[in-house]
Amino acid sequence: MSAHNELGKWGEEVARDYLLTRGYAIDGVNQRIGRVEIDFIARKDNRICFVEVKTRSTDIVDPVEAIDKTKRQRMVSAADMYMRGVDIALEPQFDLIFIIGGPDGYELEHIEDAFYPTL
Repeated sequence: MSAHNELGKWGEEVARDYLLTRGYAIDGVNQRIGRVEIDFIARKDNRICFVEVKTRSTDIVDPVEAIDKTKRQRMVSAADMYMRGVDIALEPQFDLIFIIGGPDGYELEHIEDAFYPTL
């Protein structure tokens, strides 16, 4: 496995532990819906959360830039398909988790309700 794939896998493990310690229940990991992969599908309170994780070794490139309009639209479409398929009556929420660093030290930022689906 290449170094950036290993870093991404590590970042998803960190994000999973983070979500669990904050009371989220994980329903799906790397869930493929159509052509889109959602890193985590989780529940907390009356919400179903679709979570995208971006891990970078340095802050030279802002991970926020990787979540462009097209990525957001694909996440919304996948979430809609998922919710229709399993008939969930929870409020959807789109979260982003950014991790910068590595196993020797990192910073994690969790943006809840990072964006809203457009009509």
